[in-house]
Amino acid sequence: MDYKSTLNLPTTSFPMRGSLPLREPETLARWEKESLYQKIRAAVDGSPLYTLHDGPPYANGHLHLGHAVNKILKDIIIKSKTMNGYDAPFVPGWDCHGLPIEHQVLKELGNKRKDLSNDQIRKICRDYAKKYVDIQCDEFKRLGVLGDWANPYLTMTPDYEASILLELAKFVSKGVVYRGKKPVLWCASCETALAEAEVEYEDHISPSIYVKFTIQNPPNWLLDDVDGRKVSFIIWTTTPWTLIANQAVSLHPDFEYSLLNISDDETWIIAKDCLPLLSETLTAFDHIILRTYKGRDFDSLVCKHPLSISSGEDLGRGKSSLVILGSHVTAEQGTGCVHTAPGHGQEDYEIGREFGLEPWAPVDHKGYFTSDIPKDFNFILSEQVFEANNKIINTLSSYKTLVAAKEFHHSYPHCWRCKKPVIFRATEQWFVSMETQKLRAMALEEVKKVHWIPSWGEDRMAGTIEARPDWCLSRQRVWGVPIPALRCEACKQTKMEVSFITDVAALVKQHGADIWFNGKIRKMLPKEFASICSNENCASSSWELTTDILDVWFESGVTHAAVLKDKGWWPADLYLEGSDQHRGWFQSSLLSGVIADNQAPYHAVLTHGFVVDGEGKKMSKSSGNVISPQEVIKQYGSEILRLWVAAQNYKEDIRISPDILKQHAEAYRKMRNTFRFMLGNLSDFDPKEDLISYDNLIDIDRWALLKLHDCIERIIKAYDDFEFHLIFHRINHFFSVDLSSIYFDVIKDRLYTYGKSSRERRAAQTVIYEILISSMKLLTPIFPFTMDEVERSLPETLRDENGVFFSRFPAVSQQYCSGKVSDRWDRLLVMRSAVSAKLEDARRTQIIGSALEANVTLYVSKTLKKFLDEITSELIPLFIVSQLNILAFDDIPSTVEVIPLALKDGSHLEKIGIDVIRAEGKKCVRCWMYHLTLHSHPEHPELCTRCLDAIN
Repeated sequence: MDYKSTLNLPTTSFPMRGSLPLREPETLARWEKESLYQKIRAAVDGSPLYTLHDGPPYANGHLHLGHAVNKILKDIIIKSKTMNGYDAPFVPGWDCHGLPIEHQVLKELGNKRKDLSNDQIRKICRDYAKKYVDIQCDEFKRLGVLGDWANPYLTMTPDYEASILLELAKFVSKGVVYRGKKPVLWCASCETALAEAEVEYEDHISPSIYVKFTIQNPPNWLLDDVDGRKVSFIIWTTTPWTLIANQAVSLHPDFEYSLLNISDDETWIIAKDCLPLLSETLTAFDHIILRTYKGRDFDSLVCKHPLSISSGEDLGRGKSSLVILGSHVTAEQGTGCVHTAPGHGQEDYEIGREFGLEPWAPVDHKGYFTSDIPKDFNFILSEQVFEANNKIINTLSSYKTLVAAKEFHHSYPHCWRCKKPVIFRATEQWFVSMETQKLRAMALEEVKKVHWIPSWGEDRMAGTIEARPDWCLSRQRVWGVPIPALRCEACKQTKMEVSFITDVAALVKQHGADIWFNGKIRKMLPKEFASICSNENCASSSWELTTDILDVWFESGVTHAAVLKDKGWWPADLYLEGSDQHRGWFQSSLLSGVIADNQAPYHAVLTHGFVVDGEGKKMSKSSGNVISPQEVIKQYGSEILRLWVAAQNYKEDIRISPDILKQHAEAYRKMRNTFRFMLGNLSDFDPKEDLISYDNLIDIDRWALLKLHDCIERIIKAYDDFEFHLIFHRINHFFSVDLSSIYFDVIKDRLYTYGKSSRERRAAQTVIYEILISSMKLLTPIFPFTMDEVERSLPETLRDENGVFFSRFPAVSQQYCSGKVSDRWDRLLVMRSAVSAKLEDARRTQIIGSALEANVTLYVSKTLKKFLDEITSELIPLFIVSQLNILAFDDIPSTVEVIPLALKDGSHLEKIGIDVIRAEGKKCVRCWMYHLTLHSHPEHPELCTRCLDAIN
């Protein structure tokens, strides 16, 4: 007889191979057809609300791995919160305005741009953004991310543009917005001001020069020390071109400055602590220290500009430099004498304002020197600033005011779009004051109230707010939301009023922001909008519309107001973006919330690192180490990408490489086969009829439930703590060690050879059923495609009518968390490992072929023997042998090795002797176990009694 047909072999439609790249799109189509997201929202309506607010990516290209990490993390959180009993909606959004999109459009247009009007450029930008919104939407959905994709928020829709303006009106009403001339980060290539978050620091080589600023008419007390020599402060700079706009030399009031006799006719002044730095630069630096003064002793002296050939002491542009005092001066680099150009640096501007110095910047929007420079500097007229450096250095040398010049390698700000170095340039802009209404102080107080994940986020955010200058709101670009300001055509005075902004917002909501730029809004505004100029010396009532647009960080910073407030979702429970957003979206959102609503718009902020290659290097096309999410999906499917994201400690930089992906694909394959094993062994199980109560389970079944519920508890906590990599490691250990290596290995004999409806088999199926259903629910947030497939492969009797996406995480049962079961099986599994090692030795020495051919004798103490005698029925299946004897330790032969056993915590358990010989008797052809005698049934003489009962 073919006894194989009598075995209870696994049966399932769940395939071993996932074929994810083929199956996942079919699943997505079904979810969309079934309106899965909308049904989930309806099912959780009325549950406690949890709002994760989506930060808008730019609609200017295909997704990269950073996008994938971000949206997958958000999706895991949304799904886990939903399965934990919350109403967790997800409304995606896109940033559609500004330089990132305009830059790409102009790059593609090339020379065609000069033939197009600004209205046409805006139309092309809008179409471009719409195109990539649609592309990215499909690519995000392909990742298995559920959300309200049919109704995203777009910063270029009229209603959103109106919301931006209404928030701006709140800023103006609070009195924090002003127009002023001060240095801002400026990209001469893109011809616009930049925010801090739009700057990347890259390696750069700058000219490093030391320059003499010679004192004009030194006071008598100084002349007495230098004996008639010329006296010069030595400054150091890496931006020679900014010397054109120099107006002062800054000294620290408390530093000691040395008078250095350099030659018969020259004396230098330098901070005493900086002498070693200058000595390293100059090959021959012969000097004598004549005397030391405090910085304050030189206050208000006047120096001749090192590039000026004019004479005279009058202060002014390019003529003379005032010696001023400031605590911003350091001795870490340079000379302690700081070249100060208030139009080309934030610290220079701040100290210059204290001393009444003008923020003069004779550089145009393309980075060229203007005719505003004095005649002495005409040698660089119309030169690009960086290209002018060499001419300036050569001129300094010819004037004998250059001390030294070298190359300097350092980190320098570059534009995040065109990747070219930027400059600081004083221009007329709209700013938000960080000090008015105590904005900085209020923001810092709110930072303390937010839960930062990781915790260092609080210090980083506080540090950026403490250091940031006033917020520059205006940009000189075409594609964006206008700043609704009016400029008097006669005197050019500019004004911005709350009532005017709200009127414009109402019209923009109906017609879109283009009506401002094409001038149509003039006919729509009330007549009184063009009131008489507020300048008392100007009676004009003729106004022009300004053309500056709002900073895109303002647009995205007010998403919380535009998206969440009307829905009653404000403030958000969580913001989640990359760690660079402490300078960007996190900060602009915080400031806008504090200004408009006196509080942060979020309760918690979670940050993730950047994606790097397998060696930890930044990804770039030039390095050839870029991996796109589309490539990964094409080869492996989205589930492997989701597994890769979930398995990382994403709070650090996240590594990826072909080998890393291959390892995760293998981990997924093993997990999938674990589910296949469970599904296959439940094909004939009906929980309504076949469930075995806990008290009637076999002891190892109780141990498996204990491990399951320990797993449930840890995984749910990991979801709550956003520690997703702990989920992967815990479930991986549970599947590969607790289940595959132990529990499944032990119960296979029960599942396959016992009677189909026997208590022993149904007990094992009861536990498998609970493990399967619980694991399926626990893993749905990470593996939505696979868990959906698992559920659809369940027999009808096991399926939840609503589906896994509508279920809740399993609850931890205290009944299953028995300390006695845990202690007992800790001891037994240590013994199992020792027996397994001896069985492997017996295989190598060819005493046995497989474990079922073994007869094992254990020599143990009286205490341990009593413990083992109570659970003898568990031991043969636990060791997977045919025969087992337990003898007292006193009877151990001298040939048997004594083995010390220890628990996992390192404490010693017992000493034990293990002897393995070949099993006696005959082998049952059905279960393959050896018995001293087989059943004597005439039709089945080769079966053991248990197998005969099973087939009957």
